Amino acid sequence: MSDSEKKIRGWFGGGRLLWPVLSLAALLLFNLIFAPSFFHFEIKDGHLYGTLVDILNQGSKVMLLSLGMTLVIASGGVDLSVGSLMAVAAATGALLVTKTSLPFGIVVPACLALCGLFGAFNGLMVTALRIQPIIATLILMVTGRGIAMLLTGGQVITFERASYVYVGNGHLFGLPFTTTIVLVTLVATLWITRRTAVGLFLEATGDNETASRFCGVPTARIKVLVYAFSGVCAGIAGLIASSNIKAADANRVGEMMELDAIFAVVVGGTALTGGRFTLVGSMIGALLIQTLTTTMYNLGMPPAIAPVPKAIVIVAACLLQSAKFRDALRGLLPRRATT
Repeated sequence: MSDSEKKIRGWFGGGRLLWPVLSLAALLLFNLIFAPSFFHFEIKDGHLYGTLVDILNQGSKVMLLSLGMTLVIASGGVDLSVGSLMAVAAATGALLVTKTSLPFGIVVPACLALCGLFGAFNGLMVTALRIQPIIATLILMVTGRGIAMLLTGGQVITFERASYVYVGNGHLFGLPFTTTIVLVTLVATLWITRRTAVGLFLEATGDNETASRFCGVPTARIKVLVYAFSGVCAGIAGLIASSNIKAADANRVGEMMELDAIFAVVVGGTALTGGRFTLVGSMIGALLIQTLTTTMYNLGMPPAIAPVPKAIVIVAACLLQSAKFRDALRGLLPRRATT
């Protein structure tokens, strides 16, 4: 590997961010050529509007979910319950603002605490009961949406509380308020995982749990904490999703979004086997997925067909990250003649 290649890999987190960035750049280039209006911006009432702004706004939910999912996957697990926890948070928030006079400053912590407890329950099932993560979280994936349906009585609950509506529809500094929520959550998570021992303990747990436990790492506590954090991230995303439509639809909020979160993490360069992780890569992966979805809808592709090209792009991005696959591609190219 040449010095220039090493330098480029260093800029992109040792190469893990290179392919997600290139994939996103290629998708943006496609839109620049075939849909120039994709990059159109306009300012109304001091707020910035445009397709790219919509991608940031609509992609905020997947970005939040991918933050929690990254830490869970880094610990060697997976969380299939985040979509259902979004529905639980939406149902709880809507009930509290319509049935009580509690200030919204109390409603938000209550919803997030509830989702955090559900996430911690996932962690306890994985650590204390030794249930496989995919099974433990699948249980809450099913029961969580049932709980949300029970809370709402199977009805769509609408609300008009201005503070609640602001979460998903408000603006700050000209940009959607959801971008501020994502940025604050990302910075806080980066600080905790990269400036404290938490990140080191987490990577050690995911890489070799048995050896880490013998070295004194509190592996069980780390796993419970990351599942609880994933639940909190799902709660925030659920409040945003319900705020977007000013309603809590327990049957639709967060539907299949756990898959998008897992895709974002994998495309972003975090291995499903656990260990080293990249939060920035997961953010890029989430933006890639949302940009791809928006592009397909702008091209008039029916929603029923959209998952097919979406899956193709995701598989291609994952394959390009594989060193073995890239070596196989190089083997197909004709070799230069040497003198």
